Amino acid sequence: MNLTSVLYLGSLAISQFIGVDMIYGMIFLVLFSMAYSVYGGLKAVAMTDIVQVIMLVLGGLFVSYLALNQISGDNGVIQGFTTLMEKAPEKFDMILSKDNPNYISLPGISVLIGGLWIMNISYWGFNQYIIQRALAAKSLQEAQKGMAFAAYVKLFVPIIVVLPGICAVVLAPDLAKADQAYPEMMKLLPHGLLGIAFAALVAAIASSLSSMSNSISTIFTMDVYKKLVNPAASEHKLVFVGRMTALIAMVVAILLAKPLVGQSQQAFQFIQEFTGFFTPGIVVIFLFGFFWKKASANSALAAAIGSVVFSALFYKFLPEFPFMDRVGVVFILCCIVAAAITLLSGTKEQANAIDLHDVSFKTTGGFNVAAMGVILILIAIYATWW
Repeated sequence: MNLTSVLYLGSLAISQFIGVDMIYGMIFLVLFSMAYSVYGGLKAVAMTDIVQVIMLVLGGLFVSYLALNQISGDNGVIQGFTTLMEKAPEKFDMILSKDNPNYISLPGISVLIGGLWIMNISYWGFNQYIIQRALAAKSLQEAQKGMAFAAYVKLFVPIIVVLPGICAVVLAPDLAKADQAYPEMMKLLPHGLLGIAFAALVAAIASSLSSMSNSISTIFTMDVYKKLVNPAASEHKLVFVGRMTALIAMVVAILLAKPLVGQSQQAFQFIQEFTGFFTPGIVVIFLFGFFWKKASANSALAAAIGSVVFSALFYKFLPEFPFMDRVGVVFILCCIVAAAITLLSGTKEQANAIDLHDVSFKTTGGFNVAAMGVILILIAIYATWW
């Protein structure tokens, strides 16, 4: 789902800037991302990420500056921000009421206490694409530093992504799709800087594609091929299978990108809507697997199947039910199903259960301070634009 969406959005940006057909943009991104990920592995992805993140943050800040300055008539960003809040005050609302036309996407208080937590725990805690970066750290302390730093970088998103999108409401109100807003705002950059920012954007998209394909190949090669197909496979054979898996995944993503994501009004909304079919079951599997030794493989399988089935039923028969609320309800249902099957199976500890006896969940003082800082900033943001 993520691979397809990122590939589509990347090709959309290339298409708007260069004017080529989206299929050629997709092929270029696939070739570019695989050129260094397939042969350089996760280390190549991580090293290029360092440069790309810096360029994207700086470029995003400059896009926001130029957009706000244009709204103010060259009277500065503060005046521009004030004018923007006056012209589009509803776009700053973070907690929507039921009479809001976008309530189904951000269902009121649920964005704080509902299914959003399940989505976040699944993505940041149980997603191979994300956790492989933490697992690659030199030590537990270094991994914690990386997570804390990532949290603060994430706080820039409202400024470098959301704010230009709101500016587009004023500066380019006639766009056909919301997904065109950011590429349109990037055109405000001077040509030289635009080229650098565009290159960083393309590189970041390619990096995301590389990380995702790396995760897909790792999971298939180590958990499926090596365990079920060829346990005696050599390292050379595993590397070859991994590369072929990544290539096939990319080809499938190209074929599915336009039919799936192209039909949606917003690609990001599409990602959240349909990954929400799987995330409740994933979170149940991991939480039960980590913290309940009696949980069985059958209960995990039931949670995985139940997540898709329950979500599909909600989607089919209650389409007006916000997907974020659906995720929370389905998570509870999957918990009940998994617990019931575990209890019915005899409630005995599994032979392969994870032993957390010697595992320390303690975090460093520096991490705790950094985490508290993020929480306070978030409270301030929500309190301001409640």
